[in-house]
Amino acid sequence: MVMMAEATPNPTENDDNPWKKLNVPVQDADTLRQEAVEAHHDHLITEIETSEGPLATTLRAVYDGQDIEYFMEKLGDRIKSHDLEIERMCNYHYQGFIDSIRELQQVSGDATKLKVEIEGLNREIKTSCDPLLSKGDQLVKCQKVQKNVTQAIESLSMCLPVLEMYGKLQEQMKSKRYYPALKTLEQLEHTYLPRVINHWFSQTMAEAIPRLRERIKEASMTELKDFLESIRKHSAKIGEVAMRHAAEQNNMDPKIAEKRVKKKRAPPPPNPFTGEVDLPTPTSDGDDNEEELSAQDLIDFSPVYRCLHIYTVLGDKEKFESYYRAQRWKQARLSLQPPPNMHESLDLFKRYFHDIIGFFVVEDHILHTTQGLVTRSHMDELWEKAVEKLSATLRSTSQSCKMATLMLEVKKLIVLFCHTLKGYGFSVGRLLELLLEMRYSVILSEQWVQVFNDIFAEDNYTPIMCETPEDYLIVTSQFPYKDKELERSDYPRQIPFSQFVPSVYVQVKEYINACLKFSADLHLSHTEIDDMIRKSANQLLMKTLGGCLSNLIKKPKLSLLQLIQISINMNYLEKSCEYLEEYISSITG
Repeated sequence: MVMMAEATPNPTENDDNPWKKLNVPVQDADTLRQEAVEAHHDHLITEIETSEGPLATTLRAVYDGQDIEYFMEKLGDRIKSHDLEIERMCNYHYQGFIDSIRELQQVSGDATKLKVEIEGLNREIKTSCDPLLSKGDQLVKCQKVQKNVTQAIESLSMCLPVLEMYGKLQEQMKSKRYYPALKTLEQLEHTYLPRVINHWFSQTMAEAIPRLRERIKEASMTELKDFLESIRKHSAKIGEVAMRHAAEQNNMDPKIAEKRVKKKRAPPPPNPFTGEVDLPTPTSDGDDNEEELSAQDLIDFSPVYRCLHIYTVLGDKEKFESYYRAQRWKQARLSLQPPPNMHESLDLFKRYFHDIIGFFVVEDHILHTTQGLVTRSHMDELWEKAVEKLSATLRSTSQSCKMATLMLEVKKLIVLFCHTLKGYGFSVGRLLELLLEMRYSVILSEQWVQVFNDIFAEDNYTPIMCETPEDYLIVTSQFPYKDKELERSDYPRQIPFSQFVPSVYVQVKEYINACLKFSADLHLSHTEIDDMIRKSANQLLMKTLGGCLSNLIKKPKLSLLQLIQISINMNYLEKSCEYLEEYISSITG
């Protein structure tokens, strides 16, 4: 019991005793709930008062609650509380408000007075500024005009060079200066027109440029055709001048290349007052000037150069080269076509060779003054074709030719022809070899048939009687005859053969000399010349002279004594062959 008494707490000893709290009266649940609702409503009203953003969340919380009427009462109480505070504040600041109104009324009067003064100043300023505004308007208009003028000047500065270039182009086209016109056209298209691309006339010019290019191409091609026609006409003259220069350089007679036919000038008309004809004084200035000119100076090659450059710039160089080569080959075929009856006239041979040389001289000049228009391979191909055609022509004409003198002149002409073209780098070996195939010795032998027949017809077929030493000297100078017994005898002396022996011997030597002339300038060795002349002499003696003697013996009018004399003559002619061989050796070196 004592222990239990001790364990019992004493409420007076310690105020913190938990048992003491049990004596506090306990509030009921409705009161607590009411306090919680009030606290919640106060919180919501505070949020409504202090919130600066949307109130959707707060209002949702209000409507989600069950005491909306109570909230509205609390809200009304809060509004009334604020109204009272506002009323107290208004009562407190009312006197200040009245003072402010009075000050505002005073400021309003001052503002009205200031407005009147400002309006007066505005009228004065407006009155004084009207002239300035007028001048300003004029200045603005002048500035606009100046701006327009400046723009017009700038536009004209850009357009005038274009128009000047276009006018220059038209002038060049009108004066047929197509090469400068093409350069002007290129400058106009690539330099000047892009500057005025916004102007309407630039489009018109740009559309006209392709047509102008075509006009330039057509015009340059027309010039080229005129050039080709011109060189076709002057080709013979070019060849003649080239051959004359080659003759001078090779120490040959320049007259070989000259034509014998000279053009005669028409006489001048008579004087209308006196009726007399003033004959011009002959001068050689024209011929001298012509001799000083080279073959290329006789013709203007600028159309070829212009046309080549124009087609190169326009991208049609290959087309131009093909056209030029085709046209020149046609002209070459015309030049290689021999004139009718050429074998009858030396002038026809000259004209034929002049034309061919003129063609190749022109092509050689084009070869060395242009790049690619005429190539060396193309020239060699043309020359090979020309040599084939020329060889065939010379073979046929040599067979038709019946005059040895003409054949000899033709041979000289061919040699000069070869020298001329060799100077331009062409191979002429085949043409020189062709001379050896010509029938000169045959034609010469045919002419000697008549010579021998004339000798036989004029001979009396009796031994020669020399009355004086002069007569004897004449015979021995013509024929190598030596007889010591006869030389010791007195005159008159009788030589056993008749006159046709020395005459035939002299003509055989003439034949040998003619063959030697033909072999000159053929670039043959002494041995080749000696063999050629010996063959020709043997042909003359065996065929020509033998044939003539055979025909002579067959004549029925000859007597026995004449036949015996012919036999004696033949023996002496046969013995003279040794002297002929010595003569051939002496002249061939």
